[in-house]
Amino acid sequence: MTPFVAELLGTLLMILLGNGVVANVVLERTKGRGGGWIVITTGWALAVFVGVVVAGPFSGAHLNPAVTLGFALTGQFAWSAVPGYVAAQLIGAAAGAALVWLFYYAHLKATEDPARKLDLFCTSPAIADRRFNFAGEMIATFVLIFSVFYISDGNLTLPDDGTTLPVGLGSVGALPVAFIVWAIGLSLGGTTGYAINPARDLAPRAMHALLPMGTKGSSRWSYAWIPVLGPLCGAAAAALLFSGI
Repeated sequence: MTPFVAELLGTLLMILLGNGVVANVVLERTKGRGGGWIVITTGWALAVFVGVVVAGPFSGAHLNPAVTLGFALTGQFAWSAVPGYVAAQLIGAAAGAALVWLFYYAHLKATEDPARKLDLFCTSPAIADRRFNFAGEMIATFVLIFSVFYISDGNLTLPDDGTTLPVGLGSVGALPVAFIVWAIGLSLGGTTGYAINPARDLAPRAMHALLPMGTKGSSRWSYAWIPVLGPLCGAAAAALLFSGI
């Protein structure tokens, strides 16, 4: 498992489960239809947990260009590795979205509302105001990145031979990240759907544009820059503050 493969697979699993829970809640004739916001935010938090569990030991489980940018800006990650990580995240997100499309294809065909189909691929604002939408994505991502900077890993180093062993679940570092994402979704997700990850929004939005699914509306590319630039600006702000403390 190389870092590239780990980032790709971790992001794929995160999108498969994260966008999958949205599909389960919003599409017609699913068992989870109408489950609501608590189900979606919980499913997304657990999706992040799974992605971090898989990718963590091999790549650090960024799974998000904003995370990669934040660590690079604070000097904790090599700039030369940034393009490869971002490419893996975008490919993984596209593949995960394609798997959600395949898994829920019959329910996509049974759903006539184009907006609900778009929801399981990418984010959209509850109230369209680009100033506040951008600020919302920036602030929510700031919370994510700034909090991640303070997470210590769940490893125990034995004093006799220096062996490093996982503590508890073996991936305890994934638990705090999942809780942070859950908290952001519950508290700050109601305005834009909390993309907080350019790859999570951009690549699946492209898949929505490309894949057949019966009646399909716009992919809303005019909004797409907000869940890309907003999170990147939030990550930069978090990195600047963290570096200055």
